[in-house]
Order: sequence, then C-alpha cells, then structure tokens
Amino acid sequence: MSEYQVIWTIIGAFVLSGVLAYMLTPLVKRFAYAIGAIDVPKDNRRMHKKPIPRLGGLAIFIGFLGAILVFYRFDMQMLSILLGSMLIVVLGIFDDVLALGAKFKFVVQIIAAAIPVCVGGLQIKVFTSFNPFSSSPYFFLGIFSIPVTIIWIVGITNAVNLIDGLDGLAVGVSSIASLTMLAVGLLNNEIGVAIVMACLTGACLGFMPYNFNPAEIFMGDTGSTFLGFMLATMSISGFFKFYAVISFAVPLLILGLPIFDTISAITRRVMEGRSPMSPDRGHVHHRLVDMGFNVKQAVAILYAVSGTLGLAAVVLTTSGEAKAMLLLLSVILAVCVGGWILVNRRRASRARVQQLLNEASSKTKESHEEENNGKH
Repeated sequence: MSEYQVIWTIIGAFVLSGVLAYMLTPLVKRFAYAIGAIDVPKDNRRMHKKPIPRLGGLAIFIGFLGAILVFYRFDMQMLSILLGSMLIVVLGIFDDVLALGAKFKFVVQIIAAAIPVCVGGLQIKVFTSFNPFSSSPYFFLGIFSIPVTIIWIVGITNAVNLIDGLDGLAVGVSSIASLTMLAVGLLNNEIGVAIVMACLTGACLGFMPYNFNPAEIFMGDTGSTFLGFMLATMSISGFFKFYAVISFAVPLLILGLPIFDTISAITRRVMEGRSPMSPDRGHVHHRLVDMGFNVKQAVAILYAVSGTLGLAAVVLTTSGEAKAMLLLLSVILAVCVGGWILVNRRRASRARVQQLLNEASSKTKESHEEENNGKH
C-alpha cells in the first residue's frame, strides 16, 4: 500500500466511523429510553441533576465496527479481538439496563480478554530484565504470559470505566489515547494498528458532541469498557508489543491518566478497609470539582494531562528535530490550557461574588420592605 493509499484509508476510516457514530447516537438515545437504560442521580458521585440516558457506547461501537469492516483486512488476531469486544459490549448493554454485580462483570471481562489471548495469540511474552547480574537483556514470562496479558487487558478495561465520571471525560481521554496510538503506528509503519485507531478515534469524536457538558447521553459501561478493551488489546498489538513487553513506557504514557486514577482508587479503598470494587467520590475528576473547578474546567485539565502524556509517548518513538517540536508543542498546550483555566476561574469567582452580593442586597431590600410594611 502506497503512502497516499495509507493516508486516504486512514482519513476514510476516521470519517466513516465518525459520521456513523454521530448519526446513530440520537437513535441509540431513543432506544435507551425505550429499554430503561437511564442513569438516575441517586448519590453524590453523580455530577448530573436529572436522569440521563446511557448506552451511548453502542453508537461508538457500531460506528467503529462499520468502518473497520470496510477498511481493515482481518486476520485471526483481529477477529479474536473483535469477538472479545462484542462480548464486552453485550455485557455493557445488560449492565446499563440491569446494573449487574461487579463480580459477575469481572468474570465475563476475564473471558472476553482470554479470547484474543488464547485464540488470537495476543500475549505479552517478554519483559526487560532489570537484573544487573543477568547477561540476557530480556526476561521471558513463559506460561505466565497468558495471565499477565489477561490482567493487563482487564485492568485497562476497568481503568477507562473508572474515569467515566464527568461529561465528555472518558470519551475525550480515549480519543487522545487512540489518536496517539494512530500517530505511533504511522510513524513505525504499523498500518493495521493505525487503521484500527483511526476507526476508534472517529467513533469517539462522532459521539463527543452529545456527551459534552451538559451531556444529552452517557456512553455508559457499554462505551467505557469497550474503549478500554480496545485500547488495552491494541496497546500490545503489532509495533506496540515491543514497547508493552520490553519497556512499558509507551502504553503507560498513553494510558497514564486512567492507570493512575485506578491505582490510586484501589490503594485508597484498601487502606480504608473497603473492597477495591466499592464506589466512592475520590477519583481525580471528583477532586478537581471539589477544588472549585466546574465540570468543563476539570475535563479540560484532564484532557491537557492526557494530551501531554500522549505527546511524550510519541516523542519516545521519534528522534531529532521532531522530538524538540513535539516537546515544545506539549509545553505550549499545557500553558494555553492552564491560562484558559485560570482566566475562567477568575471570571467565575467574580461572577459568583457578584451573584452573592446581589442576593444579599435583594434580601436586605426585602427585609427593609417588610419592616416598613410592619410599621404601617
């Protein structure tokens, strides 16, 4: 495939998946209402105040599937990944409607992860050896490659699910991660990985307008677990296998935000004597909101963090002037987002102060009028 063919294939996959997801989301929204897949705010972890339909991930999945069927040349490994992802999507649909138990979902996720691992041969087989006394630079996992790979896939699947706590957060972070993998795939001639990531990025961006604050629809577990599953499996496929099994630097950077949030959540819950699967309001996005940022500002901060980590991952796979340019771009991005947040926070603070003053003034006037009426 020539360079021009690759470029047009990437563009075609991106556009088709995006258009499909965008057009299907209103239909999925009506379907969610029809089957009762509604998120009702019943605790302080929810940021919304009114019932919102879930199941938006179904539009993402169908958009992705439609594009990949058109543009991708399948092999056994990719077929096994798709089969596992379909099981994840079916599980997510039932969970969005019936609110399934955590243990049951965990078992099904292990089965879904085992399909590409055992059937498609998608396995992490070697690590970098950190033993200074060893003559071999690598450590081979042997029979442990299967459980290690399954743990990685299930872990990332749930990590993306855990950050799905603010409007547009999980789908935006997943878009950045998949776009990063697309770039790394292109830079290293992994065309298959790039096409899959183009389909995933387009599907995410097609759904995103409906998920921005205030969201019209949530992607639910159907979307967050599907995105996590695809990012996890593709992070150890093709060229990424080198980074995932030897240094872990690239996939850890690309998926750094959900991994950090998951590790901190598990650590926090265990130290408090609770189950690692028990929900709480201590995630990084909750903390940002509790610090005084509104939903849009908190999401923008986490987008910037995820984008910077993604650029750093691309830097590790490039050299020369490209590194300097990408590092400069990441710094500019961080500064711009930081400046925008500070300006908006000051405006919001001034507006809030003015609102409080106006409310206090109106109450004072009302009390004076009541006193005057009482005297008369």
